[in-house]
Amino acid sequence: MELIRGLNGMTDRRRGCVVTIGTFDGIHLGHQALLAALAAYGRRLGRPKMVLTFEPMPREYLSGPECPARLTSFRERWRVLEHLGVDVLWVLRFAEPLRQLSGEAFTTLLANALRAPVVVIGHDFRFGRNGEATGETLRAAGERLGFATEVIEPVQLEGERVSSSAVRAALASGNLERAHRLLGRPYSMIGRVIRGERLGRQLGFPTANLRLERRRSALAGIFAVRVHGIDAAPLPAVASLGRRPTVGGGEVLLEVHVFDFSGDLYGRRIEVEFVAKLREEAHFEGVESLVRQMHQDAQQARAILKV
Repeated sequence: MELIRGLNGMTDRRRGCVVTIGTFDGIHLGHQALLAALAAYGRRLGRPKMVLTFEPMPREYLSGPECPARLTSFRERWRVLEHLGVDVLWVLRFAEPLRQLSGEAFTTLLANALRAPVVVIGHDFRFGRNGEATGETLRAAGERLGFATEVIEPVQLEGERVSSSAVRAALASGNLERAHRLLGRPYSMIGRVIRGERLGRQLGFPTANLRLERRRSALAGIFAVRVHGIDAAPLPAVASLGRRPTVGGGEVLLEVHVFDFSGDLYGRRIEVEFVAKLREEAHFEGVESLVRQMHQDAQQARAILKV
């Protein structure tokens, strides 16, 4: 998959793709319906498939610290979109110049920059200053400017509309099975292992520590997980995602103890697949109480993962 950044990155070679537009946070079943329609147009017209997205996500720019938790980092979105067969990812920086564009100006920009024969969007797609323009606006503009617009209806799962908000709610409640169904895959996080304070090793639970590549996480607590990227098969593990209140931690980290593993993982990029939530993060009166609980967590995770 090719990456294009900014308006100046667009070249004649990449004009004429079939295009879909959105933030694609989570790339859930609803997003996948858009991508399936995009792929169908690409095959029919013999054109490459492009996703146009934004960094930061518009809601992050507009809401600041109070924005909803991000489901996927940029790197995680990249991996899933590439796996789903997208050819080009075009990323525009969302800031005041883009925010202040009128719907008409944004549509004209798309027509001139992309020259796309078809633009595929979701039913709730809004664009232009203050979200003033809708899918119908884009469809009418496309008829004038020379491109077709396909609006994809919402995907329903068990009577609920599939959305990023629904995935966040499932994760926040610890319902990883529900999140899996909404996403069409297990929820996971990708990161590079960093050097920590080695406290876990001193307590008998050496951990691979990952910083979160997002402002906020939809998940927190203690989990049974599987780790990809170390061995040919995923390895069973127990993980903590939070601030480590008992030992005075501050930064949110994902700390993963891989069962029966003793190798050096520093600098490795791994993927942590969340299988089941064991409990909420808690403050313990002392290290001894914490270690006892860690043994219980490990035992419970082993039972869930059948190791």
